[in-house]
Amino acid sequence: MHAQTVFSKKTLNTRKIFFQWEWMLVLIFILINIINSLISPYYLNAGNLLNATMTFMDKAFILLPMTFVIILGAIDISVGSIVALSAVIMAVLYNTGVPMPVAMAVCIAVGTLCGFINGILIVKFKELSAMIVTLSTMIIYRGIAYIILEDRAAGKFPAWYTFLGWGYVAGIPFSLIVFAGLAVIFGLVLHKTTFGRRVYAIGNNAVASRYSGIEVDKIKLIIFTVTGTMSAVAALFLSSRMGSVRPNVATGYEMEVIAAVVLGGVSSQGGKGRMIGAVLALFVIGFLRYGLGLINISSQVLLIIIGLLLVFAVLIPNVRSKLKIKVRR
Repeated sequence: MHAQTVFSKKTLNTRKIFFQWEWMLVLIFILINIINSLISPYYLNAGNLLNATMTFMDKAFILLPMTFVIILGAIDISVGSIVALSAVIMAVLYNTGVPMPVAMAVCIAVGTLCGFINGILIVKFKELSAMIVTLSTMIIYRGIAYIILEDRAAGKFPAWYTFLGWGYVAGIPFSLIVFAGLAVIFGLVLHKTTFGRRVYAIGNNAVASRYSGIEVDKIKLIIFTVTGTMSAVAALFLSSRMGSVRPNVATGYEMEVIAAVVLGGVSSQGGKGRMIGAVLALFVIGFLRYGLGLINISSQVLLIIIGLLLVFAVLIPNVRSKLKIKVRR
């Protein structure tokens, strides 16, 4: 009797691959660049395009942990206020004579503490949704920033500090290099580690995950704390680029970041989405804003376009799932 070996050949479904939302975003990104190059002769310039990334890199740092938050099935709308509070405390400390490196460390510590407070409130008071908790802390953090600085500006940072927001390394913006490195790290953690798999599991079913032995509260606390830390990193790059700080900085950042994450194909209900999609969506919105700015198009038009893209991003998965159900029947 001879032993038989059975080989299972798995066919590559190219149609399924190219109909993924990330490829749609690549197509949208290409179309935006084509349209922008046609409406403005100044658009297709490598130097200008690299410079344009500096204007949205501070939001990019928040996008990375926000992707984790939304995959969890939660939300954090306090990130803009954390940016403001962290930046204000750093600037005030520096203006009172504290060395800039120490002030920067305090900035990171403040952001981390704010994120930790969000996480503690969410895991300890489970009857409160993340929306309610972070809405409350959004108001509180921004209010503290106004109490500290009122309506004044603080800054006059040392010359070397501007390198964070405006510096170049080998012709590439320093902020873009830092973001690229962090994006790789966050992406690997989300897609290649046990921690990332547990994040998806919690987003799909938090109760089942808890009964499966996953430390749901610990993971939520870590993610919200890291979100606060990355908001403080965004505060460093934003304050470096602006040269001064006011309590109203980063207003609306939370909505722009959440819009980019959802546009990137991350399900607002949790459990689905990929880091590459969120990053692609960030660049789609960033270059769309840059192109429209070159021809002095109102920012309100940009909001309408982003809103339409979001509707499109939400509708596509629903349409695909309904088509699959009809095919099965």
